[in-house]
Amino acid sequence: MSNKNKKKLTLTQQEYQDFAKAREPKRPALINCVKAFFLGGLICTIGQGLQLFFMTYFNFTETTAGNPATAVLIMVSVLLTGLGVFDHIAQWGGAGITIPVTGFANTIASAAIEHRSEGYVLGVGGNMFKIAGPVIAFGVFSAFVVAIIKIIIKSLGGM
Repeated sequence: MSNKNKKKLTLTQQEYQDFAKAREPKRPALINCVKAFFLGGLICTIGQGLQLFFMTYFNFTETTAGNPATAVLIMVSVLLTGLGVFDHIAQWGGAGITIPVTGFANTIASAAIEHRSEGYVLGVGGNMFKIAGPVIAFGVFSAFVVAIIKIIIKSLGGM
């Protein structure tokens, strides 16, 4: 929040803010960035290896091999979420594992697992996209807007 939007604190509140800030543990930002970079790079390397595997053994092209490689990464992250391993990896690697498609699959799977006791339709189906739903909606809307802009630019260039 900017300083203009902050309400005036009383002397006691300000003293408490200073007290809490002095005792807040320092976060090792550089180490966390290195861990995230390493883990994100490892996931990308695994994805590239999967893509080469599909190109070599199943005669996919470079373009079409990305889809099954992504599907394998999604299935592995859902499996690791179900086994409770994904959270430990994410705790260590931070954004390195949560930013790619693996993190998206984790949010859907963890919400589904959390609500499975309520039943498959109302529990799993109704709550599975609670966290990921806005991301999907924003992605679809953004793709629509970009497609409209591309069509307009192409039509203006063709005149």
